[in-house]
Amino acid sequence: MGSLFSIVGLSFMGAFFTLATKVYPDNSPIVRFSPDPAIITVRKSADSDETEQVSIRTLVETRCKSLFTEFRPIWWLFNGHLQTFYCILGDFSKNNRMWYDRKFIRLADGGTLCLTWGRGLDFAPADASKAKDDVPIIVVNHGLTGGSYEAYVRAILGPACTPVEEGGLGYRAVVVNFRGCAGVPITSPQLYSAGHTDDLRQALAFISNLYPKAPMVGLGFSLGANVITRYLAEEGDQSRLLGGCALACPWDLDKNNIGLLSSFLGKHVYSKGMGGNLLNLLKRHSKALVSADPDHQVAKAVPITLALKNPTLETFDNNFTRIAGGSPPHFPFATAQDYYNWASSHHVVGDIRVPFLAINSADDPVVRNVPMDGGGNGLAVMALTAAGGHLGWFQSGPGYVDRWVNKPVFEWVKLVAEDMVHEKRQRGPNIYYDGEGFLREEGRPHLGCRVIPGGGVIDGNGGEEGMLQGL
Repeated sequence: MGSLFSIVGLSFMGAFFTLATKVYPDNSPIVRFSPDPAIITVRKSADSDETEQVSIRTLVETRCKSLFTEFRPIWWLFNGHLQTFYCILGDFSKNNRMWYDRKFIRLADGGTLCLTWGRGLDFAPADASKAKDDVPIIVVNHGLTGGSYEAYVRAILGPACTPVEEGGLGYRAVVVNFRGCAGVPITSPQLYSAGHTDDLRQALAFISNLYPKAPMVGLGFSLGANVITRYLAEEGDQSRLLGGCALACPWDLDKNNIGLLSSFLGKHVYSKGMGGNLLNLLKRHSKALVSADPDHQVAKAVPITLALKNPTLETFDNNFTRIAGGSPPHFPFATAQDYYNWASSHHVVGDIRVPFLAINSADDPVVRNVPMDGGGNGLAVMALTAAGGHLGWFQSGPGYVDRWVNKPVFEWVKLVAEDMVHEKRQRGPNIYYDGEGFLREEGRPHLGCRVIPGGGVIDGNGGEEGMLQGL
């Protein structure tokens, strides 16, 4: 109910806060590059084997031109609150309809992941088996409590997975649904968090083993953007992803939390909305989290957290995420602030060793601090639009509401996956199967995964009961 009250509150107060809308005379995004941008080898054209070495700045300016185009919000969503509000309550059920081929992956720690493979859009999904083994794959991490059904995910994957002859990119896509999200069962005493990257790491090993010739590019939304950013930084030049794109990444979790709690809207609408979503997720999986091992610290945290009434995000994280958001040695943390400081990504951008694009909005009511210097990383491109809210970027399209951010993402993914010439070498540890059928990576004995029964083709166009979309 807390989430519902928060949204009702937003609808009543929206008119007041729109009066305080900042008018931006220039709608062009701010795009920042390192003073020493990386030099990258690229194909001169799509049909040519000739290559040239070009700075990433020149590449983005010439091959990702839409990143520099003006973003003009549709007239009735003219500030960050309204853009975010529409992302949560808008009806996107008929837009970019997607069906997925779902695979359940059992992890070595007993947990379960769900990989949903993009197969097409609308009413006639393309048969992914007809795609070549080396077509690019977009690997997606969704937002806080979302999944493959989210409208912001489908808005990208719909066109990306459409065959080239029908005007799409003709790519494959895989959405890595977090534990417990989008119908994924909980089978171990652990959820997920903004900083835990091992689930993504295992998913990438599985995908890489299945399609060893296919280039993979990461795409993260909100919390998922934070996970992908941290993964890229942790893996360095061993990343299985050839590049990454982070949309509405929260960056500095502690400062965001302080900012949310410092205003009425921030605390009672956004923070309690997110806290309420997480509480509903916990209610759905509480029995599974407790029954696995009643004496486990996570099981003991469940009833305490379920007793919370309309918690803020910090309150939920302080009672549960700091304990159940990952595995040892990092978890548990003493406080939510300790978890925030560890899980933040603003201080690791400099460690990324693959091309990286981040796009944020200056009027995002959730994300307050964006590291526009990119940590001095020559491979990082940092973009900031004046408006767009949190995961919104809604503008007027041809007869419908469109998202400005889609074109820059398509151009960036194509640049990384098709135009850039990547060194032909092994990325990531060697992969092997153990005696129990688990796919493992050398040097990482605590990780492993294998396919289990279940899944199949699913309708990816609906949400989850009791959960707010768009977060």
